[in-house]
Amino acid sequence: MLLNIILGLAVVVLTVNVQGYGTLFWMKKYDKKRNVLSEESFRKQGAKLLISTSIFLIFLHLIQSALWALLYMILPGISEIETFEKAMYFSLVTFTSLGYGEITIGSTNRILSGLEAINGITLIGWSTAFMFAIFQELLKKKNKNKRVN
Repeated sequence: MLLNIILGLAVVVLTVNVQGYGTLFWMKKYDKKRNVLSEESFRKQGAKLLISTSIFLIFLHLIQSALWALLYMILPGISEIETFEKAMYFSLVTFTSLGYGEITIGSTNRILSGLEAINGITLIGWSTAFMFAIFQELLKKKNKNKRVN
């Protein structure tokens, strides 16, 4: 059990790094675009920004889930997961806390799925907060434009 906790926490560290560096990367891109938003194109550009941010964050979560899936693939004793597709499916279901249950892993490794669920909840919450922060910035920009005009 201790080995599983250590391996799980190592993957948590990796996924938090993916989220952190991904968020910083996107903030730099956003900072460049935010000053270009004009009032005429505000709605269209704002919508594009929110959609592209959402897709980017989902991409980050796919990478994070893939890291967990790789762990499930390389660990001995997880015979329920024969292919990467099954590992990825199990990981996505666990990461998002859906927990359908048609694929489960054996008792010696099942602590990993709990760690992944905690990790997923945390990182999805981070993404939600990030999306909300961008939405707030867009609203501030819109209100600032209204006051100037």
